[in-house]
Amino acid sequence: MRRSLLVLALLLFVSGYAWSQSLSPVGVWTNEEGKARFEIYKCGDKLCGKIVTLKEPTRNGKPKLDDNNPNKNLRKRPLLGLEFLKGFGYAGNNKWDNGTIYDPESGKTYSCFMKMESKDKMEVKGYIGISLIGRSQSWTRVK
Repeated sequence: MRRSLLVLALLLFVSGYAWSQSLSPVGVWTNEEGKARFEIYKCGDKLCGKIVTLKEPTRNGKPKLDDNNPNKNLRKRPLLGLEFLKGFGYAGNNKWDNGTIYDPESGKTYSCFMKMESKDKMEVKGYIGISLIGRSQSWTRVK
């Protein structure tokens, strides 16, 4: 029992150390189109992200809503502040994986990973099934 606890403590220390030595996606980012800015933050031991600004935040003088959500009860929530990235865990080599990304334009949720290419550039890939098939975007950190 004591040995198991020691091994578990060592694994937690090593994984925490690896995360602290990696390039971190925590911060504010924009996508290739520049339509929005997103804040990526720690949520427990994972990373999550929310929409913090929109290039066009209103439609007909009212805040844009999550109109395309398949859940009719969620269609009245505003896009600003919407948590659309969830559950990313550090996978090593500057990659956060096993998360999901919600696309409010289509109302679909995809499996997703984030891979830091440099301090200020990150690949974000949403996919169905396996990550070989999907769509990648390059996001840029906002200073």
